[in-house]
Amino acid sequence: MIERSATPFHFHSARLSAIARLAAMAAPLMAVGLSGCGPSQNQQAVASPPSVTVAHPVKRTVTDWDEFSGRFDAVEQVQIRARVTGFVTGVEFKDGAIVKAGDLLYTIDPRQYQAVAEQAQGQLQDAKAHVELARRELERATSLIKTDAVSQSVVDQRTQQLQTAQASALQAEGALKRAQLDVEFSQVRAPITGRISRHLVTVGNLVQGSESGATLLTSIVSMDPIHLYFDMDESIYLKNSRLWFEGKRPSSRDTPNPVQVLLAGETKPSHMGKMDFLDNRLDVGTGTLRGRALVDNHDLSILPGQFARVRVLGSSPYEALLLPDTAIATDQSRKIVFVVKSDDTVIAKPVVLGPIDDGLRVIREGLDANDNVIIEGLQRARIGAKVSPHAPESDKGNAKP
Repeated sequence: MIERSATPFHFHSARLSAIARLAAMAAPLMAVGLSGCGPSQNQQAVASPPSVTVAHPVKRTVTDWDEFSGRFDAVEQVQIRARVTGFVTGVEFKDGAIVKAGDLLYTIDPRQYQAVAEQAQGQLQDAKAHVELARRELERATSLIKTDAVSQSVVDQRTQQLQTAQASALQAEGALKRAQLDVEFSQVRAPITGRISRHLVTVGNLVQGSESGATLLTSIVSMDPIHLYFDMDESIYLKNSRLWFEGKRPSSRDTPNPVQVLLAGETKPSHMGKMDFLDNRLDVGTGTLRGRALVDNHDLSILPGQFARVRVLGSSPYEALLLPDTAIATDQSRKIVFVVKSDDTVIAKPVVLGPIDDGLRVIREGLDANDNVIIEGLQRARIGAKVSPHAPESDKGNAKP
């Protein structure tokens, strides 16, 4: 019994010894593997802070502009109406064309007015003949009174006859001028230079020339220059008044301050102009003040009634710091920028924003010209943490941030 139980005991002992040797060989390898994974990854994370792009604020001279919505209107606009009654015999313009002052637009049958003018011409000649006769008779009476051949009453009577004849001649001359005006009015001409509308009356129609019901024929609006009307709110008006009192901005009432005009779809001003009117009171319904600018329209691309954005001079030129809007973050109710210090740590600086100038945002307060501001990679920056700053691609090799 003792000899049979010895074999299993030795077998289990040998098996346990082999397992122990394998475990002893695997333990160093596992330790090396674990030591190679954990510490090296932590060291790599600590040694590689996030990369961000930094740059100094742009420093340049800028000018503030107040921006409003406005509508164009013609400087001159005329409704063309008939001044004499008659049948239209000709339409002498093309619809929508540019016409010049004095161009013939309509022709109204002038024959009846020419006949009246000839009649008035004959009456004037008759009246002049009576004047000449009365003058001669007066001269004869004046010479005869010296010899007492006629009495003073005859001289007085002939003097009165001459004055009556002169008055009749004056009336006849006025009637002739009126008749000649009717002949002239039978040719309807453009009173101003501008773009004409369509013709509202065709050939063969009877038009009325009375003062109360004159027939509307067409209309003309001037094109160059053109007015741009806009409304500014009370706060802008008060700001500009304060700048005027401080001597920092001229008043648009007595100075043609420059304006810039952006048409629909434009991002940069395409037309220039100047202020030429400010109303004398604010609208009590809207609390706004009506202003007007005179805008050059040499290419005739602007039409009356068209909408536009108008920028009015809002300050004198001044030195300012500027940043792209992408470098500005929002912290609750304030605006901040991330600045990298000399030890590559990030801090936040509250800033006061100004208007946009040539694509960059004016920073009124809170920033220094030597600050290294993060302009790309804001989402990777954390306040108090280190970053790896580098200059923008266009600045590499020129200057260090």
